[in-house]
Amino acid sequence: MVQYKWIALSNTSLGAFMGFMNANVVLIALPAIFKGININPFTSFQYLLWVLFGYSIVSAILVVNVGRISDIFGRVRMYNLGFLIFTIGSLLLYITPGSGNIAALQLVIYRIVQGIGGAFLMANSAAIISEAFPPNERGFALGLNGVIGIFGGVAGIIIGGILASIYWRDVFLVSVPIGILGTIWSYRSLKQLSKPNRNQNVDILGNIMYAISLILILIGITYGILPYGTQATGWGNPFVITSIVVGIAMFVGFIFIERRVKDPMFRLELFKTRAFTSAAVAIILAQLAFGGLQLMLVLLLQAIWLPLHGYSYEVTPFWAGIYLLPLLAGFGIMGSIAGKLSDRYGARSLATTGLVIMGTGFLLLTLLPYNFNYLEFALIIFFMGVGNGLFVSPNMAALINAAPPQHRGSASGIRAMLTNTGSTLSIGIFFTIVIDTLYVTLPPVLTSALNAAGAPQLASILAKLPPTAAIFAAFLGYNPVSTVLSQLPNSIVSSIPASTISTITGTYWFPNVLAPAFVEALRTAFYIGSAMAFLAAIVSALRGKAVIYERDILRSTITSALDGKKEQQQK
Repeated sequence: MVQYKWIALSNTSLGAFMGFMNANVVLIALPAIFKGININPFTSFQYLLWVLFGYSIVSAILVVNVGRISDIFGRVRMYNLGFLIFTIGSLLLYITPGSGNIAALQLVIYRIVQGIGGAFLMANSAAIISEAFPPNERGFALGLNGVIGIFGGVAGIIIGGILASIYWRDVFLVSVPIGILGTIWSYRSLKQLSKPNRNQNVDILGNIMYAISLILILIGITYGILPYGTQATGWGNPFVITSIVVGIAMFVGFIFIERRVKDPMFRLELFKTRAFTSAAVAIILAQLAFGGLQLMLVLLLQAIWLPLHGYSYEVTPFWAGIYLLPLLAGFGIMGSIAGKLSDRYGARSLATTGLVIMGTGFLLLTLLPYNFNYLEFALIIFFMGVGNGLFVSPNMAALINAAPPQHRGSASGIRAMLTNTGSTLSIGIFFTIVIDTLYVTLPPVLTSALNAAGAPQLASILAKLPPTAAIFAAFLGYNPVSTVLSQLPNSIVSSIPASTISTITGTYWFPNVLAPAFVEALRTAFYIGSAMAFLAAIVSALRGKAVIYERDILRSTITSALDGKKEQQQK
């Protein structure tokens, strides 16, 4: 008979596989999706961002709440519900009716439904694995779970590319059979090993304060990336400023409330353990460094490197995913190995080494020219994937091990929240650096290049092109120049020689114009990423010795109680 721990690992790994696959399928298939619903990339920034980030934002908001509620009502029950909700969201995405803005809004709403299901899965999977495996095997189990998730990411790239070329709706349908299988399997096989504490109250005020504060902060960051008036980004938008300031103020109020509530949603006492706090801080710093990296590399490949190597804009989303496989491979190879090693040697040396590798990888990326040799690029991102694998599994095991069993749902939720929030912040920071730099440097470069190409009549038009529009158009598989020309009066287009039109709409002209400024902005972002990774390494190195609750804290508590009893008897 198969041991229950392997059933728990395989089922939660199926959930991880589905989640990673779904994320990459959507990323690769976005051009087909937006063309399928007839959305113009130059006027659809907000929809693009919400289809991309709505899932992670909702998950970040809900995971702590769900983790805490799962400690009260049962982790397995909440996990099962997550599989069901995710499957329903996937089915709704597949049957999305209509086209245009209405269809885009429906996609956003259904992605949010998926995000709710994902929050239930993420908040409980690590806790279910930790309950099923003994402390000396948790690192390996959590690492293997992550590796299977990476396999899902690889499958998502390939499946997304194939299905996007057939019919855009099919990219959402692929998750449905996996979701149905996982839902039935989880309801039939998973067991609640620890008894939920039903005597606790749900912290309603804390849940509301936390959710609203994080919603406001993350929405503010998301809209801070978008243009505002004549500005390249929206950080001067009163809505963005108000949203972030009010969100931060409410979060401070939330912390104040949690210190005084009998059964708080956010278990602040977990942070009294040094091992837990160090692991949590390392997560947020590492995600600030690494969270936006993949998206920036996707933009670099799609907007510059792939067109320069003869790939049409229409096929760049798929090939960008293929060329980034070394990043996933590095994580996949090292994830389970590092988890196994952390069971024997602890997390500090492994996680710290991984973060140093990541920081070094960022510095190496800054040395590459925009028309780089792919082998060098592949080795660097593989190197960074290995570093991420060395960090994630041991650090996650360290965080979970340091939490009491009855609060591991909360601990798992905090981990997922820090991961998703850090990733969203990272994307906001990286995007802002790139867009603000391009806003200053791109117009004069475009003007000069158009004059040299023999199309001065386009200079004043393209010079006003928001960098966000150019980047997002390339990201969605559109040629930015061709898209602009298609929207101009025929009298202007016909005044330009055909040879010039052929040159500026080819795969080489725009990337060569964009590349110097874009890569310089990326270097600044990578320097910041490197600094965050090295700072996370310092935090990780100072975490102290490994702590396993069942072995250390619980034993210390029992010993103290026995010593106190002996003293009373002696008196």
